Amino acid sequence: MMPIDPTLFTLASIALWAVGMALFLIAGERRTIKLLAHASYLSGVVVLAVFAWLLWDILDRPPMRTLGETRLWYAMFLPVIGYATYMRWNYSWILHYSGAVAIVFVAINLIYPDNYDRDLMPALQSIWFVPHVIVYIFAYALLAASAIVAVKGLAIQYLGLNWKWSIQLADNLVYLGLGFLTLGLLFGALWGKEAWGHYWMWDPQETWAFLTWIGYLGYIHFRYHKPGKTAEANWMLAVAFIILLIAWFGVNYLPSAANSVHTYTQ
Repeated sequence: MMPIDPTLFTLASIALWAVGMALFLIAGERRTIKLLAHASYLSGVVVLAVFAWLLWDILDRPPMRTLGETRLWYAMFLPVIGYATYMRWNYSWILHYSGAVAIVFVAINLIYPDNYDRDLMPALQSIWFVPHVIVYIFAYALLAASAIVAVKGLAIQYLGLNWKWSIQLADNLVYLGLGFLTLGLLFGALWGKEAWGHYWMWDPQETWAFLTWIGYLGYIHFRYHKPGKTAEANWMLAVAFIILLIAWFGVNYLPSAANSVHTYTQ
């Protein structure tokens, strides 16, 4: 039996994010309500971070082994990115989208709870495991934010409105996201060399990870050579994010997953 209650932390985070987003919507120019909105939204992240830290201490291993555990980190990073984007560019809508997606992810963990097994297979007992997973999940959160921007851009363009400035925000998020993704690939290669004796083995997980990297690199090249084609660029981001989702957890449902040495379990 767990000495801490995951449900309590999850519900607290959901409530704090929901209250924070609601306060942002009604705050207007009222400074006190805005401060409460900031405090509530960030407190949701802090609660989840405390839970992750306690879980790490209780399990005596990094809580990054299963798909549910990676969802925990993703739900923690995405609101941070949404909040930072809001503070930097004053796009309040992405703060709400990021918070909503984070709520969905922790809710999934609530519906399908992990068993939080203490065991950690030898291949995961590497100094490269933690930086690889953290950098990768942070990259995924950044690239998810870029996908949100792309989808909203496509919707606005479909309505015939001018929203070309959105692609610049998507570009900035992709630049950061691809940088972290590249770093994650390098950490993963070093981890693979230590754990399996090879930097790269082209197993299903690694193949889809490489396709994800190529997809976002292709987007950057497309934007450089075709800066005026914003609709096409937004579609590229949407497709690249689908590939990312397959690389993250979709590969677990492919027949080839049985041959992968490091897919996340449910």
